[in-house]
Amino acid sequence: MFKSKISTLIAATALLVALGGSSYGAYAGVRHLAARNSVGSAQVINGSLQKVDFSKKTVAALKGNRGPQGLSGPAGPTGLPGAKGPQGNPGARGAAGLTGAQGAQGFPGTSIQRSGPGATALTTLDSTGTVGQETSATFGADGRGLISYYDSTNGDLKVAHCDNAACTSATKTTVDSSGDAGHHSSVALGADGLGLISYRGGSNELKVAHCSNVACSSATVHTVSGVAADYTSLAIGVDGRGLISYRSDLGTLYAAHCDDAVCTAAGNHIVDNSGDDGYFSSVTIGADGLALISYRDFTNGALKVAHCNDVDCTGAIASTIDVTANVGTYTSVTVGVDGLGLISYYDLDGQNLKVAHCTDPVCTSAGVSTLATTGATGLHTSVTLGDDGLGLISYLSSTGLSVAHCNNVACTTANLTPVDSGSVGGYTSATVGPDGLPLVSYYDYANGNLKVARCTNSFCSPFFRRR
Repeated sequence: MFKSKISTLIAATALLVALGGSSYGAYAGVRHLAARNSVGSAQVINGSLQKVDFSKKTVAALKGNRGPQGLSGPAGPTGLPGAKGPQGNPGARGAAGLTGAQGAQGFPGTSIQRSGPGATALTTLDSTGTVGQETSATFGADGRGLISYYDSTNGDLKVAHCDNAACTSATKTTVDSSGDAGHHSSVALGADGLGLISYRGGSNELKVAHCSNVACSSATVHTVSGVAADYTSLAIGVDGRGLISYRSDLGTLYAAHCDDAVCTAAGNHIVDNSGDDGYFSSVTIGADGLALISYRDFTNGALKVAHCNDVDCTGAIASTIDVTANVGTYTSVTVGVDGLGLISYYDLDGQNLKVAHCTDPVCTSAGVSTLATTGATGLHTSVTLGDDGLGLISYLSSTGLSVAHCNNVACTTANLTPVDSGSVGGYTSATVGPDGLPLVSYYDYANGNLKVARCTNSFCSPFFRRR
């Protein structure tokens, strides 16, 4: 039993020593732990620390190497403009520039003629053979009359350039003598200040002569359509090129628009082929810059008007203006101060001078008036606009050459004045000079001559008196 107690005591002593050794070892390990709020590498598990585990100072001190610059993003929308700043002070005036070269002399201006009554000057300009049929008159850039006409004796196109303002004499030139040339001529002053003449050539083709100088002592001639052409009429369009209306041998109304000022070539367009149309065609340029063409519809014996759809006249609106039986021969058209068409023509059945005043720029309808009724009166009409803004119409009356001066813009009535008596007054063409005085070219049937009448006042009447 004693032996047993001794064994128990030895075992307890050994256990106490063992336990004491363990406490000592643990205490020694604690002495090697990190300070408060710090940790060593041995205590950190990889990837276990987060940003929250570091102090702000430590986080601020952390900084990696700068990476490469990224791509630029798209530009943002433009911001609103800022307020306008105050206007700056004007700068000092610069030195005057050099004087430019003097420009070309312009056309003579129009003046109002205040002369009193006086007889119209009547002059025979060409008496060489049978000449003066199918005349057309305008004024040149020099303020002198320029007249195209047909020489029946030789079958030529001729031009007369007045030697003075009164046209008491003229210089005559044969422009085209190839074949039977010169029928139905029409002359206008081109944009270049030189005459442009349309007419039927020796092979019935449409031809144009461009004067080489103001007097038209020479000219260049071009064929602009192979279609047989009659009743040509020429006006200068807003583009400075010639526009020609004419009738083909098949009874179609055509328009030829020149390619240039000289009219070396032209585009040809059908205007009306609804029947036998295009007789006595006459063209002018309306207030809208588009051509207006008057002509006779032979199929229906009516007066018609075509308004072009464009400057080239590639198409048109055609309207019947007067359907009274057998009207519309010897038509002539101009544009009044109201911008509306004014058309003179002959009534075959009534043998009267008539006039139509369009009610709109397209001339879809018109007011029609009869101006002269005594005898066979109103053939070979030509209408122009006087310097007083009223229509002036030359025509062949029962007594010879006469002139009608409209009393109002619509020309519902007119003063009728005999100008030259006898067998005269065919193929009249009226124009107004830069002095405001009318010039009328016409044919003398009795002598086969070209004549002109130069009026001494805007009424072409020797009887009126100004106050």
